[in-house]
Amino acid sequence: MAQEREGTGGTPDPEDITVRDPVSAPDAKGRPRRVTRRFPLFTRDTARPEGGGRAAGGDAPAPARQWPVIAVVLLVGLGLLLTALDVFRWGTVLIGVALLAGAALRWMLPDVGMLAVRSRFTDITTYAVLGLSIALLALMAQPKPVLEIPFLKDTLHFTVS
Repeated sequence: MAQEREGTGGTPDPEDITVRDPVSAPDAKGRPRRVTRRFPLFTRDTARPEGGGRAAGGDAPAPARQWPVIAVVLLVGLGLLLTALDVFRWGTVLIGVALLAGAALRWMLPDVGMLAVRSRFTDITTYAVLGLSIALLALMAQPKPVLEIPFLKDTLHFTVS
């Protein structure tokens, strides 16, 4: 699909690459417009995930621009600290709640900075499933579980014996 001329060193020079099927063509003002739905043959950069823009303006200091991910990381850090201080159950519950908060932030805010890793749906699903799993497992941890699910004891009995 493309003709490449090799420059010095055996690698194609990006300026010498001719693409026969352009992905975009400039409009009257010189801005690229999409003329086909095909993926480009050569990519020069990766696309930022939707919502991956700064959470605050470019003139704000770096921590303010990335406050959603900093909030989630601080909550997880506090949960790890509680776990290290032998408050296992509530430390891990806090870690699960932090991930659930990350899912809520990803759902509600249009721009969440580095909290956006994949598509919005995938991020929300991943954060929510992991957060809920960690929180529920922490509440069911022995001894003296806060949450008891009756069918799990029967399931464990049939799978172990």
